[in-house]
Amino acid sequence: MSIQDTTRRLRPQVISEDVTSWHGLQTIATYETNRADASTTNLQQAYQAMLAQQQAETEKLTLYRAAADAARLAEWEFHNAVLAMKEVVRGQYGSDSDQAQAVGLKKKSDHKRPSRKKLVAL
Repeated sequence: MSIQDTTRRLRPQVISEDVTSWHGLQTIATYETNRADASTTNLQQAYQAMLAQQQAETEKLTLYRAAADAARLAEWEFHNAVLAMKEVVRGQYGSDSDQAQAVGLKKKSDHKRPSRKKLVAL
């Protein structure tokens, strides 16, 4: 048996096959083993623990997605407020003012004028 890499998730197909095997084992009334890790009690506990952890994961993912959505909306609200502030500064102090430059706008006089390009004849 190869070394198991428990840092990666099992494919849903593998888990589904395992659950099917567990349900199939429950139909065998005469199943008994000396291996503690393969006992029906251990299997039942492991199955219930897996279901509980999957439910906890789903609940936390839902909370994470809600928090991520709230953070995204807050970022957009802040961004739009900053854009509105920049418009007010530009309108109140002018496009070529030090105040406009202080809030991150480029002064109108700092913009390069477009130059004419010479056409090269072939």
